[in-house]
Amino acid sequence: MNKEFFKFDFKVYDSIDELDEEDVYLLAEARKVSEVAYAPYSNFKVGAFAKLVNGKTVSGTNQENAAYPAGICAERTLMSTASSLFPGVGIATIAISYKNGNGKSDRPVSPCGICRQSFAEFQQRTKNPIRIILSGMEGKVYVIENAENLLPLLFGADDMK
Repeated sequence: MNKEFFKFDFKVYDSIDELDEEDVYLLAEARKVSEVAYAPYSNFKVGAFAKLVNGKTVSGTNQENAAYPAGICAERTLMSTASSLFPGVGIATIAISYKNGNGKSDRPVSPCGICRQSFAEFQQRTKNPIRIILSGMEGKVYVIENAENLLPLLFGADDMK
């Protein structure tokens, strides 16, 4: 038997003020777009804002539905929008933030498992790593250089060949 270990590095900033100008812009837009999320059931509004490799920007918000689990996360809304408007174009950086109407929004919250899997496939499809910025409305900011780091032992298209 062999024991394997998975580890990845990511950057932790104390606040948005420590980021470079472009990352500040992306995160500020993600925070802003979270305001228009449709989350009447959870009151947990998530916003995502991304710069694509072609320089264009797109946004997405979570969209809840009374017929749970028919809703869709902000990250997957954004990927759907990006691939519809700009087929085959990769995401360079995506910023994700949230506004918790039931409590604080002062720490980074990581994408759910479905979004992690979707990021991994989007990266494979566009042949471009996705850099992720995670934060709440205030507080620490995490920067992860490659979305695949969030999903060790991922299931991908190669597994179906």
